[in-house]
Amino acid sequence: MKAILLLALWVAILPPAGAATPGEVPVGGTLREAPLYGLTLDYRRLSDFRGKPLVINVWASWCVPCRNEMGSLDRLARRHNGRQFNIIGISTDDHADKAQRFVVGTGVSFDNYLDRNLLLENMLGASRLPLTVLVDAQGRVLKKVYGAREWDSPENKAFLAKTLGVTLD
Repeated sequence: MKAILLLALWVAILPPAGAATPGEVPVGGTLREAPLYGLTLDYRRLSDFRGKPLVINVWASWCVPCRNEMGSLDRLARRHNGRQFNIIGISTDDHADKAQRFVVGTGVSFDNYLDRNLLLENMLGASRLPLTVLVDAQGRVLKKVYGAREWDSPENKAFLAKTLGVTLD
């Protein structure tokens, strides 16, 4: 009996499979302030994007699914960014030059930033890539979508419109 109680206690203190990243803000939680170090532009803060819904895409230049979905995010950004919502990218690359070469080489039109010291990767819950986090105008996390999507497809535009509470044509 004592062994069963000890085993139950031990299991209770273990983190669950797929546990949150350190400091992760869960769905329903509000994102904390964080610095954003631009790959092709100046420094900003995460709070600079409050006031409109926000689509945050977490990616890396070496991640093939991330690279594959970047075109659809760019097409979505060229049509809607800054109007009904904002789109930003967060690179988890260890070397800024690799991420910057990718962004410049592909001509991505939306702002991209480099995650330093795993701050954003952990806060957003990027335990795997790509990750797209949908945030309301007040900074509250609405959804986390793991894996690549065709973000400008009719189905995903409808998903974005419903989740973010915006109208997309």
